[in-house]
Amino acid sequence: MFELAIAWDWLGFAARWLHVITAIAWIGSSFYFIALDLGLRKAPDLPPGAYGEEWQVHGGGFYHIQKYLVAPSRMPEDLIWFKWESYATWLSGFALLAIVYYGSADLYLIDPQVLNVSRTTAIIISLASIAGGWIIYDLLCKSPLGRNTTQLMVILYFVLVLMAWGYTQLFTGRAAFLHLGAFTATIMSANVFMIIIPNQKKVVADLIAGRTPDPKYGVIAKQRSTHNNYLTLPVIFLMLSNHNPLAFGTKYNWIIASLVFLMGVTIRHWFNTRHARKGSPTWTWLATVLLFIVIMWLSTEPKQLDNAGEAQASTIQQKYINTPEFETVRDTVLGRCSMCHTAEPSWEGILVPPKGVILDSDIAIAAHAKEIYLHAARSHAMPPSNLTGMSAEERLLLRRWYETASASKP
Repeated sequence: MFELAIAWDWLGFAARWLHVITAIAWIGSSFYFIALDLGLRKAPDLPPGAYGEEWQVHGGGFYHIQKYLVAPSRMPEDLIWFKWESYATWLSGFALLAIVYYGSADLYLIDPQVLNVSRTTAIIISLASIAGGWIIYDLLCKSPLGRNTTQLMVILYFVLVLMAWGYTQLFTGRAAFLHLGAFTATIMSANVFMIIIPNQKKVVADLIAGRTPDPKYGVIAKQRSTHNNYLTLPVIFLMLSNHNPLAFGTKYNWIIASLVFLMGVTIRHWFNTRHARKGSPTWTWLATVLLFIVIMWLSTEPKQLDNAGEAQASTIQQKYINTPEFETVRDTVLGRCSMCHTAEPSWEGILVPPKGVILDSDIAIAAHAKEIYLHAARSHAMPPSNLTGMSAEERLLLRRWYETASASKP
């Protein structure tokens, strides 16, 4: 049973590692092709049907790349598709969501002071919001509003702002940011799976059949690809935010998330303009810095929790509280951990509890029992550098407490 906790933690790490690997591959190819597309140049000797070309140098050689806006006159013998990077990124990300947030929903997903729902209800809300986001986005793109790219992106931004606020009314701050990232990443991956690749397959099928492909498929695919390009950086921020409670654990967390999307636009606009050789819009960096300063200022306002009703320990949490060792465990945690893991940390340089974890009450200690076991009993990760001097006997106590309680019946 106790080794299962370690195996589960390693499973989460493996999923996270895979997610990062596949995301690097997807983002790298996506950014490369956007830069390539913007850098294409006309040339008098281009083959019939070619839109533009670019010469590149890398790895000790030269590359001569040509793009056909609709399709070449004949089907190439060896055609490379870029799709599995996107699919693998979404699948590994969803696996990580299930392992961390669904597997420990009571700890990471549900905040009773925000919305007191059952584990099953919270997971259903999560799944429905992610799937519903794609449906709403796709309908907007296919509606008359989708014909105007600028107008569409403004509307989509307000949808994201609404979702940022909505998620903070449903889940913990940490889960809200993660879900906004998953919501956006699902749109991006679905663009590849549902629109870009199917449209490219239609063009290939027309070439094989000897028909002239319809240019509209390329136009639609490019629009979705452009959306993905501007959404990438905010998604990365949201995925990394679970390490920074100043982002997700403050009063105006939903506004912070909304401003992050604007920073993604300003940063990508600078790169895209440069790649298109249309100058260097340095104002975008000033705008990005100002937005980031506003975000830092907003993060100084702590989130006020409603403590009208005293929290009650769950049946599982009660197991850890009822053990004979718990009083000593509580004293150990309060003495070695709570100077940082409390609502108002007293350790110099620590402004908010690391990762938003608070360990200053019986229920909080019981809720984080597995994390205490893994980070302080089975490893020496906490306290960092053992700054508070946790002894080997105290670590053994924490291990014995967790294993005894976990083996007992609720």
